[in-house]
Amino acid sequence: MNKRRLSSAFLIALVISGACTFLLGKKLHLRGGPAVVTQEYIAAAAPLDAGEVIKAEKLETVAWPVSIPLVGAFLKPQDVIGRSLLYPLAAGAPILDRDLAIPGMGLTVKIPDGMRAVALRSDEVVGVAGFLFPGSHVDVLVTYRSGTSPEPITATVLQDAEVLAAGNQVEPNPDGKPASVNVVTLLVQPEDAERVVLASTQGTIHFVLRNGADQGQVNDAPVALSQLIPGTGVIPAAVTRTLARAKRAPPYVVETVLGNKQIATSF
Repeated sequence: MNKRRLSSAFLIALVISGACTFLLGKKLHLRGGPAVVTQEYIAAAAPLDAGEVIKAEKLETVAWPVSIPLVGAFLKPQDVIGRSLLYPLAAGAPILDRDLAIPGMGLTVKIPDGMRAVALRSDEVVGVAGFLFPGSHVDVLVTYRSGTSPEPITATVLQDAEVLAAGNQVEPNPDGKPASVNVVTLLVQPEDAERVVLASTQGTIHFVLRNGADQGQVNDAPVALSQLIPGTGVIPAAVTRTLARAKRAPPYVVETVLGNKQIATSF
């Protein structure tokens, strides 16, 4: 009899415990509210700077509540890859259309206030055998003939200029492979832009690649052909004028005798 009562009490306690657990769980579920519906948007996987060109490895997706509209957000990474940022973004921030430059205007956002971008014609030799990449630093030399000297002269017209773009590439080749381009775009001061444009119309332009950490300015005088190769027979203009005067025909001399005086007059 005692065993039956004990079994019955145990079963009743088990039922009551199960019922309480079910009711408590249901109450907690209702208190938590309904599940939030989200949408995956493209976001920055790491901090991005203004002017930076977006790459695939800098992207991730973040869940955003559908109930909170996110105007201008992107669903596909290919819609933002290759475009430039107008404003810096923190890691995890969704990328919006208002944050991006218009496609094809990636170079303009890389020009700081007060600076200019100037394009100069290049080839495999002028472009340092294809090793001019965006971010490189160069000196610009021009070889020309002046009106005061018959021999060619080479002069440095610009030092430590940054390469903004090589051809239509505004980012360095990740593999470091050289590439010959027809045009090199430099970042310069407005007055320097005038100098290199004028120089490009007067003679042959050459780029001299330099260490990006070397920002020194060298005051070198222009080099003439006669200085480069002594004995070439090219005579500087000043010497040419002196020789010309020396080769003039001797003057006519008329001697006049007046009594015991002799007077010589040159013509």
